[in-house]
Amino acid sequence: MTLQIIETRDIALCRQLRRVVFIDEQGVSEADELDDLDAVAVHLLAVLDGVPVGSARLLTEGSMGKIGRVCVLQSARGKGIGADLIRAAVARFRGVPGIAKVKLGAQVHALGFYAGLGFAPVGEEYLDAGIVHRDMVLTF
Repeated sequence: MTLQIIETRDIALCRQLRRVVFIDEQGVSEADELDDLDAVAVHLLAVLDGVPVGSARLLTEGSMGKIGRVCVLQSARGKGIGADLIRAAVARFRGVPGIAKVKLGAQVHALGFYAGLGFAPVGEEYLDAGIVHRDMVLTF
């Protein structure tokens, strides 16, 4: 198994992966999934044995990095790819001067996953695209 996490400008490919996971699998509406932030984001792509299997979107808001739209195709889950995507995103933000923390909106079933990667829950639970989430933060 050879996994690469690379930066990509292939937004269409990232959207295709997100469509499978969020729209087809989780029932998120296309209106909730698609927005105008893809054009200004950094996109990470997980490539397993030459095949794209996941992605994450990175945005910057002042001194905070935001990780979002993290997805891994069902066929590639359970191999640590999601954790590798998050670690790569955090490493990318650590290299940006002025970034003091990284935030993400975690689906509540994944709180333990993100806690294991150093993130701490903040604030109350909320609905995003009909799915219960809670914000989590990792401070440098």
